[in-house]
Amino acid sequence: MQPSGNRHVSRWLLISLVLILSAAACRVGGELELEEPTAQVEALTMTPSPLPTESPAPPASLTPTLPETATPTLTGTPTATPIPTYTILRGEVLVRANCRYGPGAPYLYKYGLVPGSNLEVIGRNDLGTWILIQAIGGNNPCWVKASLMDVKGDVMSVAPTYIPLPQSPYYGPLRGVYARRDGDEVTIFWSAVALRAGDETAEAPYLVEAWLCTDGQLVFTPIGSYETAIQVVDEAGCPQPSHGRVLLAEKHGYTIPVEISWPPNN
Repeated sequence: MQPSGNRHVSRWLLISLVLILSAAACRVGGELELEEPTAQVEALTMTPSPLPTESPAPPASLTPTLPETATPTLTGTPTATPIPTYTILRGEVLVRANCRYGPGAPYLYKYGLVPGSNLEVIGRNDLGTWILIQAIGGNNPCWVKASLMDVKGDVMSVAPTYIPLPQSPYYGPLRGVYARRDGDEVTIFWSAVALRAGDETAEAPYLVEAWLCTDGQLVFTPIGSYETAIQVVDEAGCPQPSHGRVLLAEKHGYTIPVEISWPPNN
């Protein structure tokens, strides 16, 4: 059994401990207690906008204006110009013949043809009276009179052709070339040239190549001359104008042609 004094002390300590714990409990409870907010926070609500029932029209300035497409107007139906089709024929030499540098007897001699030779016919003059021939597969053509060969086919089915003449290295163009008309007659003049010895040929030294109007058709007409003037007949009525040129011929070739200032046929 404890003394009374000790009981009083123990009771006092117990009371003190209870008080201390009660006070501590009150402090802790006060710190953890949350105060109620005085202002109410309104909840955020999203109200969807009603969808448009029609698409709004764009501003006038943003609306593109398309130009009207022009419709081409055809003024006529184009007509294609037919391209003539030509051929190469074969022919046999009938008699011994001279083959020349141009389509006519006034041109210089190039080489001879032997009867019975078979050759290619590769060209003709406008009328088909002279033809351009060469060896089959060859490349050295010359002109022969069509009547001296037996051509296998229609001569007019061959292409009309003109090949350049060989040029003289020693003589210049003729001088003093002019022409004068008297009705349908045209006289062509030029100045004389003295050939050096040995440059002469069996043909005439002067050559006129003229395109003359005959029966409404322009016909190529080569003319040789030993004189310094010739006279030709040039009619009216051709759709193309007549014209011509003059050359000197010597054994090495021809001078550069001089165009004739052709007098009109009024």
